[in-house]
This record gives sequence, C-alpha cells and structure tokens, in this order.
Amino acid sequence: MDKRIELIKGDITTLAVDAIVNAANTRLLGGGGVDGAIHAAAGPDLLQECRNLNGCETGKAKITRGYQLKAKHIIHAVGPIWYGGHRDETEMLASCYKSSLEIARDNKIKTLAFPGISTGVYGFPKDLAAFIAVNETKRFLQKNKYPEKVTFVAFSDEHFETYSKLLD
Repeated sequence: MDKRIELIKGDITTLAVDAIVNAANTRLLGGGGVDGAIHAAAGPDLLQECRNLNGCETGKAKITRGYQLKAKHIIHAVGPIWYGGHRDETEMLASCYKSSLEIARDNKIKTLAFPGISTGVYGFPKDLAAFIAVNETKRFLQKNKYPEKVTFVAFSDEHFETYSKLLD
C-alpha cells in the first residue's frame, strides 16, 4: 500500500485530520447519510457558512471551516446520482475526487479523509466508486506534495474489504 494512503473503518466525523470530505448534495445544506452526520457533528455554524456558498455543481467541491469537528476543514464534494452509468457518472465522480484533492493541495492540507462519495442514497456501485477513488487519489498524489496523507474511511465491513483489495 502507498505510504501516503491509509484505510480505516469508522466514523469520518470523529477524525482529527486537517480536512474531511463531505459527500454533499448540490445545495450544500445538509442531507442524509454522511452529509447529515457531518452537519450534525459540526453544529449550526456550518449550515450558515454553507448558505453563503450558493451551492456547488456535481463533480466539484467547496471548502468550509470544520466548526465543532476535530477536523479543521470540511471539503464538500458533490458526487453524481447513479443512473446506470449512461450519464457520465464515472467521469463526474472522478472529477469530484480530483476537485477535492486540488482544494486540499491549494490550501496546503496535510491530512485528508474521504468517505465513499455517492455510494449511499445516490446508489453508485461501491466497487466502481472505490476503484475511481483510489485511482484518482494515487494519480494525484504522484504529482502533488499535498495532501501528505489521504485516509479512506469505510463505514461497513463490506466497504472496508472492497478498499483493502484495491490498496494491496
């Protein structure tokens, strides 16, 4: 496994890293799954800052402060809804990871943690999403100093196994 990439099973909202990535929706105003958990853990000031960002398009990302989280920042990445793979979903998910990594680089974020973007209610196939996440991250880290370390955070045993196979 690449020394700059790590995999853990757990709750992304509890990590003490420079930034966590939120699997956000285009409005950036909270939602279900990891998005709802991050908004709940960060507190009401996050929603206020997000209101001022005027949303975010699919495949892109925006950064906010971390508020009550241990993470200093939150990078809100908007992944695609899965429609069967015929609407550029794979390209949009790749763009989502690349955009998040570029924001981390530009803000000199040393430690970054990703959830499985689009794999919850958005229905993106978990193995394909993990493959895209790992490939985009490896490609980016080869050419960039920041982030120094990327952690993939699996919420379930199944998700953990999927990432483990890709990272070995």
